[in-house]
Amino acid sequence: MNKLWAPWRSKYINLGKGKTCIFCNCRKAKNTPSRFIVDRTGHSFSMLNLYPYNNGHIMVAPFRHVKSLELLTEEELLDLMTLVKNTKVLMDRKLKPHGYNIGLNVGKIGGAGYDGHMHVHIVPRWTGDTNFMPVVANTKIVSDSLKAMYEKLTSR
Repeated sequence: MNKLWAPWRSKYINLGKGKTCIFCNCRKAKNTPSRFIVDRTGHSFSMLNLYPYNNGHIMVAPFRHVKSLELLTEEELLDLMTLVKNTKVLMDRKLKPHGYNIGLNVGKIGGAGYDGHMHVHIVPRWTGDTNFMPVVANTKIVSDSLKAMYEKLTSR
């Protein structure tokens, strides 16, 4: 049997239920490479997903800790969606994907890993990025490191 080593995944697998919200922690943090915060607006911010579904997987979240879309004010909602749009444009320019999965998981049953603070996933997709590995080996290959992806997205 072949093995694909991905030691960074053990941190995610062994994560306990934290007492603090990852989005609230990041919204207060400086835009340092270790936080992988890509952009900030008046009411929202975007950050690389530390455990991505695919290269360049970004999450966009409002600063305010709310669990669902309808709890945002109109101003927050417009700001969030504008950042989603601008993040997609950035990804178009920097990563040149062939398509996207863009959406939100609301509630634990809806697949939200962090169900107390709503966020939008933007997952770039390329022709051929789905292959036999997830089907045969239950393994997803992510070819770029988070640091390399952050540098690519934040470089001028």
